[in-house]
Amino acid sequence: MKRQVRIGCGTGFWGDSAEGPRQLVQSGEIDYLVLDYLAEITMSLLARARAKDPAAGYATDFPDVIAALAPTIKQNRIRVVTNAGGVNPAACRDALAAKLKAAGIELRICIVTGDDLLPRAEELRGRGIREMFNGETFPAKPWSINAYLGAFPIAAALDAGAAIVITGRCVDSALALGPLIHEFKWRADDYDLLAAGSLAGHIIECGVQATGGIVTDWQTVADDWDRMGYPIAVCGADGSIEIAKPAGTGGRVAPETVAEQIVYEIGDPGDYRLPDVGCDFREVTLRQVGPDRVAVSGARGRAPTASYKVSATYQDGFRATGTMMLGGPGAVGKAEATASAILRRTRRLFTERGLADYRRTDVEVLGAEANWGANARRRDTREVVLKLAVQHGDKNALELFSREFIPAATAMAQGITGFAGGRPAVTPVVRLFSSLVPKESVAIAVDLEGVAVPFNPSPYPLPQGEGEMIAPPPPATARTAEVRREAWMPEPPGGGWGEGSPPNQTPLPTTTIPLLSLAYGRSGDKGDSANIGVLARRPEFLPVLREQLTAETVGDYLSHFVLARVERFDWPGLRGFNFLLHEALGGGGIASLRYDPQGKMLAQILMDLPLRVPAEWLGRGWITA
Repeated sequence: MKRQVRIGCGTGFWGDSAEGPRQLVQSGEIDYLVLDYLAEITMSLLARARAKDPAAGYATDFPDVIAALAPTIKQNRIRVVTNAGGVNPAACRDALAAKLKAAGIELRICIVTGDDLLPRAEELRGRGIREMFNGETFPAKPWSINAYLGAFPIAAALDAGAAIVITGRCVDSALALGPLIHEFKWRADDYDLLAAGSLAGHIIECGVQATGGIVTDWQTVADDWDRMGYPIAVCGADGSIEIAKPAGTGGRVAPETVAEQIVYEIGDPGDYRLPDVGCDFREVTLRQVGPDRVAVSGARGRAPTASYKVSATYQDGFRATGTMMLGGPGAVGKAEATASAILRRTRRLFTERGLADYRRTDVEVLGAEANWGANARRRDTREVVLKLAVQHGDKNALELFSREFIPAATAMAQGITGFAGGRPAVTPVVRLFSSLVPKESVAIAVDLEGVAVPFNPSPYPLPQGEGEMIAPPPPATARTAEVRREAWMPEPPGGGWGEGSPPNQTPLPTTTIPLLSLAYGRSGDKGDSANIGVLARRPEFLPVLREQLTAETVGDYLSHFVLARVERFDWPGLRGFNFLLHEALGGGGIASLRYDPQGKMLAQILMDLPLRVPAEWLGRGWITA
């Protein structure tokens, strides 16, 4: 058994730079290369590709990437784990095998199958399964249906001698947890170890987002953006984790950069559910242990549920999105008037032709701080981009919209330009349907070089269960909700503003500053919900954040996005809070008509929220901006 295993993640999504895998493989600093390609929209696109061509349906650049690196991979005995198989792992394996054979390199390839439930659509519909968040019925014509598998089948493939493991849909963190289970012989009831391995996978799964990519304090990394280092998780058999990057590369590995990735796309940090383990990340702490090296500890685990999460995608009509630039005095008003006129004109034409109205429309005047809602400050800007997105059940209606969008250039406001892209394209609207199915109803197989063997959970038996969730929990009616967890909060050095400090007898002078001066954060999507993790820059700032940055405050500030409730979860280990904004993405990342369909900008918007702080903090040098 190895004392440590070094796992590098070379991609965070399908389309990430091919430099990531090359950098990690050539660094000589990794034992495993993991490559994460999949997201819900990716699955739907791959399913459509497979429907047109039985040999398609996988991340097509993966075979080329690995074939180019194969000599070094073989020489250094690096093993590769990836979900590049998409909805067709067998085709992905065959394409890679052909390239390796042509290069005269032998590497054993194993695929994990069983996640693709599309052939069982009628069976699932017959069970009366409901969407787990809104209670909708199972879609009539799904494009894709995939269970999120865990890490143990990956470990079984490595146990069988695979040098390269290709999966379909699995949870992203399983790509790293699988090698750790294999190397350290962790069992299914080693819950704390599995939680630690899952946390390591979660940190590195988005590539350079853990090494300084998209951090709040971007100025500290901007000079390195052209040579960012991809993350390496150095993991021990005892569950110890250190995050690093290859020597000589750009980026920054520090507690705050790692913390921002930890909070990314998390709901309740005390109840993060994965197929192999239920995780509690509330007491996770970070410590700088060397240049660009951070130790991560404190993950706790418990038994997983008896269900797999299953995501289906399906078509819900059509969409078209047009953009145009408008310049000159009154640009914002001209853009709004132009959008209104296009919608009025096309609606009139719909009526004349017996077509129904739009299902949804979305207007954003980019450059006028449209995403700040009532808190926008730039109505006077002289240069904006109008984005007009529409949805309709009839493709013909949107073809008409597409034709009538561009004539605005000669019929409406002066200063319209930017039509080089031509008419807006009409494309399907793809929606996500999430549900739960019993684990025992999903048949997993490990296929090594064409020989498929049903997944045998021994020597790490997986928990079995009965029943399934066929209806969602009753929706909360509250606009906002506080979720407090009992946790000890350490007294800041020197006392003063810690939770245990006595209240001040005399009110102190205060000043108003933006949240950005007190905290950093990261936002991401969770279906039609978004999360925003907000972490204090200093422990002394926590009481102010706790008092003023409430769920209600966040809900009000982002009320132009949030249609349901906002929950606030304490995150004591990282000195902060996680906010979960329900129904805040306009139907979900893959169905939203917005320019920011995945809520990537929400944390930055929230960073402008004004808060009251003691004026003396400025004199102490705690706040520099």
